[in-house]
Amino acid sequence: MSDTHEPLWDRTLRRIREIWPLGDPLALKDAIGADLPENDLPRIRAKIDACIAGKGGDVSARSRAAEIGEAYSVLSPAGRKRFLELLAKDYDVDNEAVETAFSAWRDVTELAERQKATSSLRDLLEPPRTKLLRQFNDLQGGVKFLVDLRAELMRWARKNPELQALDRDVYRLLASWFDVGFLDLHQITWHTPAAVLEKLIKYEAVHEITSWEDLRNRVEDDRCCYAFFHPLMPEEPLIFVEVALVNGISTNIQELLDEKAPQGDPEKADTAIFYSISNCQEGLAGVSFGNFLIKRVVADLVAKLPNLKTFSTLSPIPGFAAWLKEQEESLELSETAAQAVAQLTARKVDSDSLANLLGEDNSLEEEKAKDLRQTLLRLCARYLLEAKRQKQVLDRVAHFHLTNGAKIKQINWAADLSRKGLEQSAGMMVNYLYDLPSIEKNHEEYRSQGEISASAAVKKLAK
Repeated sequence: MSDTHEPLWDRTLRRIREIWPLGDPLALKDAIGADLPENDLPRIRAKIDACIAGKGGDVSARSRAAEIGEAYSVLSPAGRKRFLELLAKDYDVDNEAVETAFSAWRDVTELAERQKATSSLRDLLEPPRTKLLRQFNDLQGGVKFLVDLRAELMRWARKNPELQALDRDVYRLLASWFDVGFLDLHQITWHTPAAVLEKLIKYEAVHEITSWEDLRNRVEDDRCCYAFFHPLMPEEPLIFVEVALVNGISTNIQELLDEKAPQGDPEKADTAIFYSISNCQEGLAGVSFGNFLIKRVVADLVAKLPNLKTFSTLSPIPGFAAWLKEQEESLELSETAAQAVAQLTARKVDSDSLANLLGEDNSLEEEKAKDLRQTLLRLCARYLLEAKRQKQVLDRVAHFHLTNGAKIKQINWAADLSRKGLEQSAGMMVNYLYDLPSIEKNHEEYRSQGEISASAAVKKLAK
């Protein structure tokens, strides 16, 4: 999310006003400067203090929270940053009060007194700002407001330890509100409201949706899309997955997304290919939905289409080209392979010439083409199986699917010759197989020991 997100804040502001109309003729937003100068901080503090104290009851407190949210939404990026720094510094845990309460807890021996002291200590360990943040849960648009607030907060928190503590507080609240048990799974079709369909185009992070016709092709009968929604954000998908219903495991994304290809019969399909998973809300980073989404979608598909027996992905390998660049000097490569690796690791990839070099119709002699293909496939297998950070594989997509209990089935040559596919994955894609009886075993072995489940063909390729 960029620093200039006025349209987003305008929508949030409008939705807050719909349910919490402000009666003050001099609203807070009109009494402070856009950059929140020092002399305006007392006005902000007074509103926050009143909100936390709950003066006038819950309705008044929430109305003040709406006014604070309105003021925040019209601040400049610098002003929003100052507001968050105020919240982080002045409304954190009172460490002296905690030490006093802990001493009192330690000294009591009576059970009733110990329970009372424990309750007091627990209350003091929660920062006062948390009470303010919670009040947005009851405002129309308030949850989305906090999700977008955290998206900005995370960027600033990377360099500010005080903001990191505030980020953890917001994250804990959102993680509890967005527990998977509260989420609704919906299949997206061409009849889904246009506002939601537009968001799919906007949020698609793996394979760009280039037109409405492209989108329509992805939600036809032999293609389907599922998304998680939260009841308090009904028009905002949290994460969505795109699935192709085919016969046999797909190995090429260009063919899978070809709008001119004949439509298949989902009733006769034996394989579901998960070819794109996109997180939609930057502010929910760290809140895990993907593994639950896949399991729920598999269950729904099996119930509707009992002929489905195989569940696989067709996934990018987004860290492969970067890993190649790091390894480039230590690799012993043929001239042809070295040329391809040099192009793949260049700052600006010549996608046309590289696609020709890696594609099936390249102009290389047969032996050179075979050498290039085998070399890059071998390196890709090594990357997926051996490149790790402690027990965790380096590739983030591989880590996601292995954590979910998938198996590396096969690596596919020239499977994605788009610019993005070439720049990140050297044009290759991988099938992760979700073998339902083996999922839990694979999950446990990977999480506990770093063991990677892979087919014999992939293991042989790496050697």
